[in-house]
Amino acid sequence: MSLTPSNMMPLGTIAPDFTLPDTLSGKKMSFSDVQSPIATVVMFICNHCPYVIHLEDHLVNFAKQYQDRGIQFVAISANDVNSYPQDAPEQMTVKGTELGFSFPYLYDETQAVAKAYNAACTPDFFVFDGDKKCVYRGQYDSSRPGNDTPTGKDLGSALDALLAGNPVDSDQIPSMGCNIKWKETDS
Repeated sequence: MSLTPSNMMPLGTIAPDFTLPDTLSGKKMSFSDVQSPIATVVMFICNHCPYVIHLEDHLVNFAKQYQDRGIQFVAISANDVNSYPQDAPEQMTVKGTELGFSFPYLYDETQAVAKAYNAACTPDFFVFDGDKKCVYRGQYDSSRPGNDTPTGKDLGSALDALLAGNPVDSDQIPSMGCNIKWKETDS
């Protein structure tokens, strides 16, 4: 596994749109389908990454708490499933169902959405305000496999600020995790 930091999309960037299949509902979903007037959290995750596995149980509960307050979440997996079959759509369905995801788990087969978001790692978190502007991109918290229990402190601070009508602190720490497993291209 290659430890990779997030690329840190410029704050203020408008959320790139997408239309991707949801592996849990079977429906195609776009950004507007998941957008909240308060905040929308776009997460690039996958099934096999130890950094995602480390926080996935906490993340499910975290998302439910904030969804109850009007914030929407969407997860996207963009890994090359030919090289990582455990990240294939049918496995995403199993994982999302087992964990009780209360948010869509979308499959980015072409990897175009991950590229549009300049996503680099799993997990990689992006928060967009009601105007679709990026107000947070960075880590869930400082925990990593083997060093701590996840709290969601960093992401939670950004969401709490939005809920209170306050600006999000622009001092943000990149997420760290496994690199997105990009498809090999013919050059």
